[in-house]
Amino acid sequence: MQVISSAFEQLGLIPPLVATVAELGYSKPTPVQEQAIPLVLSGRDLMAGAQTGTGKTAAFALPILQRLAPFASPSASPARHPVRALVLTPTRELAVQVAESFRDYGAKLPLRSTVIYGGVDMNAQIDQLRKGVEVVVATPGRLLDHVQNKTVMFNQLSVLVLDEADRMLDMGFLPDIKRIIALLPRERQNLLFSATFPDEIRTLAKTLLRNPAEVQVAARNAAADLVTHVMHPVAREKKRELLSYLIQTRGLRQVLVFTGTRIGANRLAHQLRRDHIHADAIHGDKSQAEREAALADFKSGKTTVLVATDVASRGLDIEGLPQVINFDVPHSSEDYVHRIGRTGRAGMTGEAISLVSPQDHDAVAAIERLIKKRIERVLIPNFGPSGPSVATMMGDQPSHKDRERRRSPSSSGPKRQVDPIFSKPYEPAAPAATPIPAANQEAPQAKRKRPQLAALLGGLKKAS
Repeated sequence: MQVISSAFEQLGLIPPLVATVAELGYSKPTPVQEQAIPLVLSGRDLMAGAQTGTGKTAAFALPILQRLAPFASPSASPARHPVRALVLTPTRELAVQVAESFRDYGAKLPLRSTVIYGGVDMNAQIDQLRKGVEVVVATPGRLLDHVQNKTVMFNQLSVLVLDEADRMLDMGFLPDIKRIIALLPRERQNLLFSATFPDEIRTLAKTLLRNPAEVQVAARNAAADLVTHVMHPVAREKKRELLSYLIQTRGLRQVLVFTGTRIGANRLAHQLRRDHIHADAIHGDKSQAEREAALADFKSGKTTVLVATDVASRGLDIEGLPQVINFDVPHSSEDYVHRIGRTGRAGMTGEAISLVSPQDHDAVAAIERLIKKRIERVLIPNFGPSGPSVATMMGDQPSHKDRERRRSPSSSGPKRQVDPIFSKPYEPAAPAATPIPAANQEAPQAKRKRPQLAALLGGLKKAS
C-alpha cells in the first residue's frame, strides 16, 4: 500500500488525498494524471487532451480539491462555503459522474460539492446552493437558470473547468459558455479538458486560456489502442435482424448500441424486446429518473442492450463494457472516436462493431482516415447487400470515384480503337468538276427527291 501512496505523493498531493486514492484502489497515476496534476497544482491554465477512460476527471478533480483545501471549513455557515470551483459538462450523466468523483476524492476534506442539471426540479438544487458549496458541477443551460434566479454567486470563484469541451461546442453550448464566462472573476485558473482537439477547441482556448500548458496524452482524435474494430456490410433493411443475430449467436451480455436519432433508439429497443432481448433506450427525451433507472439496470446486468444517442452517451462510465455497436454509422468521424471510447477503458480491451450499409461508404472512409487504419470487413451470410455493393464495401472492387478516375483518358494506358471516319478532323470537300446544267434543265437527282419530300409533307397527289 505504501508503494501505491508514494506514486501520488510524488505528484505533490497532500496526505488526505493520497490516502483517499489508495483506499479507492488506485495503483498508480495514469499518464494524463502524471502530467496534468502538477501543472494544475502550480496554478497554470491547462489544455489537456486525452481519450475517455484515461482518468482525466481525477486529473483535474484531485488538484482542485488540494487547491481549495486551505479554505475548507467544518462550519455549517453557508458564508464559509462559497462557490470556488465551477465544472461545466455537456450532459447530465457526465455532470453526475464528475460530481461523484469530487465527492469520493474529497471524502477526507471538509469541502462541499453539488451537481446542477436540467430535467429535474430546481428547488432541491436551490436548497443545496443555499447551504453553501465550494464545487459546482453543472450543465450550461440549468446553470444559467440559477443565475437568472440569483441562486448562485461566483464572486469568489477561482477555478473554471470545461470538461468534454468539444462535445459542448458540437451541441451548440458556445453562446451559453460565453455568457457564463462573462459572469466570472477575471482572475481565475482555466482548465480545458477534452477527448479530442478539433480546431474549434483551439480557437476557444486562445480566448479563454492564458499562457496555457498543453497535455496531449494520445494522438489527436485517436481511437483507443485496446479497442478492436470490425465492420459488417449489411443491407439497410436487414440491420435490425443482423443486430439480433449477433447478440444471440455470440451470447453478448452487455452491449451499448448507438443510433442516430431518439425515435430510432426507441424503435430499436422495442424491436429487440420483441426478439426476446432485454433492451432499453436512453436519450434526451426521457426524464432524468428514467435515464438513471435504465443505466442502473444496464450496469447491474438486468438489461442486456442499452440503445443510446450520441448526446445521452457522453459521460457514461460503465466499467468493463466489452462491446459497442454502431447501428447507425455516425456522420462525424470524431463521434466514432467518442462512441468507441465507452469500451476499452482503464487498460481493458474492447470491441467496436459497426453495421455498415452502402449509403455509409463516405462516412466509413472518413473514419478510417481519422483513425489511420483500415477496419476489417466481415460479411455475415444472408445479411449482406446485393449486387456490386458487397464487393465495393469489402474492398474487392474500386469505389465510384476510383471507377470515374479509371474512365478518364490517360496517355500511358492502351488507346481505344475508333472509327477513323469519326475521329478524322473536318476537311472541306474540293469542288466537283461537273458540267453546269442548262437553266431549263433539271438534274435527275433533284427530280427524284422532290416527290419524296412532298410525300413526307403530305403534299403528293395520288395518281389518277
